[in-house]
Amino acid sequence: MTDNASTILEKLVGMSRRIGDPSRDLVILGDGNTSARIDSDTFWVKASGAMLEGISADGFTEVRFAPILDILKRPPSDDDDMKRLLSAARVDPEGRHPSIETVFHALALTECGAKYVAHTHPIALNSILCSRNAREALSGHLFSETALYLGPEPIIIDYADPGLPIARSLLGEIRAYIARWGQAPRVFYLLNHGMVALGQSAQEAENITAMAVKSARILLGTYALGGPNFISENDVMRIINRPDEEFRRKLANAV
Repeated sequence: MTDNASTILEKLVGMSRRIGDPSRDLVILGDGNTSARIDSDTFWVKASGAMLEGISADGFTEVRFAPILDILKRPPSDDDDMKRLLSAARVDPEGRHPSIETVFHALALTECGAKYVAHTHPIALNSILCSRNAREALSGHLFSETALYLGPEPIIIDYADPGLPIARSLLGEIRAYIARWGQAPRVFYLLNHGMVALGQSAQEAENITAMAVKSARILLGTYALGGPNFISENDVMRIINRPDEEFRRKLANAV
């Protein structure tokens, strides 16, 4: 049995409120955005200007995939044109305007097959993403749970203007990742910006976010004693492919 649109929205609201809790240092003010796939045609996405802290159902807008993805093929002429195209994708013409980052949410929900997406700006992780050596620092796994929950490696892209430029940078990276690993990525790291968690459930998107933040905190601590000591790629693949570990991950990510 599949969830209907209202049930999906209820789960999205709950996830969004939890990651919007100020005590978790994941977002502040209007930071971040979330989304969830309804079916093959439409999805919910946070409305522009809405805050994740205490957000309610009216903080989200239902939009169509087709016109959003079409923006990648026929880019807008300017910011006003982009606003018009996003507005035209709304199922309810009177609904709130969708987030400027709706296009990369559409990619995560289609190209990557995610059902729930959480984009945050965690303080611990951004301490790394805003550093000169971010790619090197994020080039390996420090412990087995990051491999298990985050996948073999993240997608990391250079800073791009929020909105369409991020989505255009991600598209090729997503396809190359799937060709290399035979599976979709579970996390995007956006340099000088934040992270995006891709889950098959709202809980999985939260778990990916939490594990990425835990890893970031530990990683920052390693530099006090000489820097990170990453586990080997063989160890990473062993954890990822162990049936008992995969079973444990699925239990933790259950709805």
